[in-house]
Amino acid sequence: MKVSRTGQWGMLFCSLLMVSACSAKRPVFYPNDHLQTVGKTQARADADQCMAEAKEYGVKNDAGKTVGGRAVKGATLGAAISAVVSAVLGGNVGRAAGAGAAGGATAGAVSGAIDADEPDAVFRNYVNRCLRERGYEVIGWQ
Repeated sequence: MKVSRTGQWGMLFCSLLMVSACSAKRPVFYPNDHLQTVGKTQARADADQCMAEAKEYGVKNDAGKTVGGRAVKGATLGAAISAVVSAVLGGNVGRAAGAGAAGGATAGAVSGAIDADEPDAVFRNYVNRCLRERGYEVIGWQ
């Protein structure tokens, strides 16, 4: 299968985007008395321990599934929309559906990659509670 120059640039862009999206977000602490007492190094270690504990107890951080799921949805929608437009306009339905699937999959993968570093809500809630019980105030994730 021959890939066009535009397709090659698109794949390169998607690859770079996915790599940059791999920097997982972490809890951000409000500088309360507890944080000021224990310091940033201990707070980071406690956050790591809470995240490991969440995984140990079976809380999954499935944020990475976003990329593949959105790519499949995008391909399906792109193929369907392109086939309908091609049929209405009298074009090559199969070719249009293939092009739409490729475009939709790319759009879905890019969209998923952008959100892939977002921790799963249940995972984030578990870690927030664990840290709250240790005296920290989590104000968000970055």
